[in-house]
Amino acid sequence: MAVTDPLQIIAGGLATVSTSQLMQYLDDYIKREDVELLVVGEPKQTNGQPSENLQRVSQFVENWKNKHPEIPVVYYDERFTSVLAHQAMIQGGLRRKARQDKALVDEISATIILQSYLESIRK
Repeated sequence: MAVTDPLQIIAGGLATVSTSQLMQYLDDYIKREDVELLVVGEPKQTNGQPSENLQRVSQFVENWKNKHPEIPVVYYDERFTSVLAHQAMIQGGLRRKARQDKALVDEISATIILQSYLESIRK
């Protein structure tokens, strides 16, 4: 997961949360912080077609909309974010062992998705 600053300039990593705990984590988070929008990675294949993970993501989004209709959801293409996350880790000098940490890769990927979304709405 990633969040942005109040001016929506830069994204930063927040946490990695298991799927089974995600809704509860977000419920708790929105009680403490102002959240105006949820950006969700849209899983696609390299050819642009939906991946098989889209059904699970869509189910989460539907549950979110039913529970929190006041906070809209936007899908954003997540293709290649894991590759970009690994490249960022290499450029940042992280050792191979650290680069194998899936939670860290996921958090960096979420940050890339959110930052890309922020840049797209500025254009």
